[in-house]
Amino acid sequence: MSLATEKLDVIRQQVQYHLDRAENEQLSPAQQRQLSDDIKNRLQQENAVLVAHYYTSPLIQALAEETGGCVSDSLEMARFGHDHPAETLVVAGVKFMGETAKILTPEKRVLMPTLEATCSLDLGCPIEDFSAFCDQHADRKVVVYANTSAAVKARADWVVTSSIALDVVEHLADQGEKILWAPDRHLGDYVRRETGADILMWDGACIVHEEFKARGLADLKRVYPDAAVLVHPESPASVIELADRVGSTTQIINAAREMANKQFIVATDQGIFYKLQQVAPDKEFIIAPTAGQGATCHSCANCPWMAMNELESLANVFDRDDNEIFVDSTVAEQAMVPLHRMLDFATELKLSVKGKA
Repeated sequence: MSLATEKLDVIRQQVQYHLDRAENEQLSPAQQRQLSDDIKNRLQQENAVLVAHYYTSPLIQALAEETGGCVSDSLEMARFGHDHPAETLVVAGVKFMGETAKILTPEKRVLMPTLEATCSLDLGCPIEDFSAFCDQHADRKVVVYANTSAAVKARADWVVTSSIALDVVEHLADQGEKILWAPDRHLGDYVRRETGADILMWDGACIVHEEFKARGLADLKRVYPDAAVLVHPESPASVIELADRVGSTTQIINAAREMANKQFIVATDQGIFYKLQQVAPDKEFIIAPTAGQGATCHSCANCPWMAMNELESLANVFDRDDNEIFVDSTVAEQAMVPLHRMLDFATELKLSVKGKA
């Protein structure tokens, strides 16, 4: 058994513990209101802002919105945290998001509800193995997905999110570059098919998106023949082939708002439904089918690590000594280069699109 597999087994046990506890300890509406009020007060007292990912619970997303924070994808979370004047960033998401916030704003304190909230893509790409893989293919530009550790980012030439992966790889391919891609093989394969780039891929996958099934999706399309299918590119190719629109979380939200369809089948984490229902309250959203071994699902279209971001842990975020993000200064300095490259490229891309409008 590899080190990465061992780590995944351990973390799955931790995740199951959290999920079992959450199932047995549901908060009453009164408890939720009290915790939310406590969190709002502490954010103000601590000169802190809450930055939450679309995949966190609706309660946490609502809190971020109500307190002047941010609910977004990982790229916009990084931008928002970098630009906001708050002294402390509270990042509700998974650990690589907290690390990215700390790298981009080293002068700020970065806290998370729990540092155990990680990502199967991050865990499946340990720096020692990945660095050796890069050394074996030194002629290639190293492009890594944001869902990786600070150390892996430090080894990269470029960092990308799903919202700009196609544009970055197309840019590099136009310059004649060959690419080493990590860690998500499904996203990498999608980018390769769309751009025609020469891409060598690391073998990783998201445990949520990998479980979407083409057969089940095709069956569901027959039940809802007028529904448009929105798919995240971390999904298997057979699922992507059935999509009416493929894109990042933000791009999926925009598609739901812009498309004329009244029904949508959505193949990404169901945490996104909170924002989908906000931007398109008159439309119906149906989760794409998932299945694991024995016809049961492992994630049920809900990232178990994102689910670790709970109101109770968020209420105690300022009072603990085990939840602050630290990044080695040398690693942070090296990772800053591809991260700034990503942010600068995204800014230029946005300006270019605006100029053509």
